[in-house]
Amino acid sequence: MNMNGYSVYAQYQESAESLHAKLGTFQPRVLLILGSGLGFLGDEVENPIVVPYGEVPHMKHSTAPDHKGQFVFGRLAGQNVAVMQGRLHTYEGWSMAEAGYPVRVLRLLGVDTLLVTNAAGAVNTTYTPGDIMLITDHIKLFGGGPLNGPNIEEFGPRFPDVSHVYTPALQEAARQSAAELGLSLQQGVYMYFPGPQFETPAEVRMARVLGADAVGMSTVPEAIVAAHCGMRVLGFTLCTNMGAGVLEQPLSGQEVLEAAEEAAPKFSALVKACLKRV
Repeated sequence: MNMNGYSVYAQYQESAESLHAKLGTFQPRVLLILGSGLGFLGDEVENPIVVPYGEVPHMKHSTAPDHKGQFVFGRLAGQNVAVMQGRLHTYEGWSMAEAGYPVRVLRLLGVDTLLVTNAAGAVNTTYTPGDIMLITDHIKLFGGGPLNGPNIEEFGPRFPDVSHVYTPALQEAARQSAAELGLSLQQGVYMYFPGPQFETPAEVRMARVLGADAVGMSTVPEAIVAAHCGMRVLGFTLCTNMGAGVLEQPLSGQEVLEAAEEAAPKFSALVKACLKRV
């Protein structure tokens, strides 16, 4: 790939033009990226237009279990949405820029808000599996970032401010939505680990000392890219398990999926309530 800034931007344009040709007059406003076990929301989209990732030029595909690997465009909770059923992770072999690639493409289609979800392990010992956490900030210590390389000025500045990656006004909308639904909503800091192995007990202890409340393998690359190109961001973590070492039991991917399925009704209700407020 030619890393010249212009040629890279041209690839984003080609991807966006390909999607635009499939969407016709439909104009998405909100991008939803759904994590492990949470893709069911894409099935609730009205008048769906489904586009597999493989049909979008230059875009990578999703290989994670339970990730369908497709866009679903349509109406959800009164909003024009683009839903990603399955995301891209760095542990699949993709770079952070490739993980954030769809966000920039949808930005070129006019999307101004990112609603991102993930399933993760809780390190805050006051949390319990099944809790939903509103992401107020994140910690990323590992391996470069999605903005490495030549800056693409069309998306944003070389050195973007990330004081408020997760938009305060949208956080307040989430709190109000949870209160109206009678849902308990945790609030905290998400810490990114590259995976695919779960974090070690020592890493979980480190994360707690650093101020993290949950640990996971996604979300941060997409959130940074969204902030760079001027999008509003709202993030939720479904705490599907306690982090390694908190309880004396092994962790498994199946446990994550089962917990996500059990929490699906309340999580779906919260996301749809937030969509009505964004």
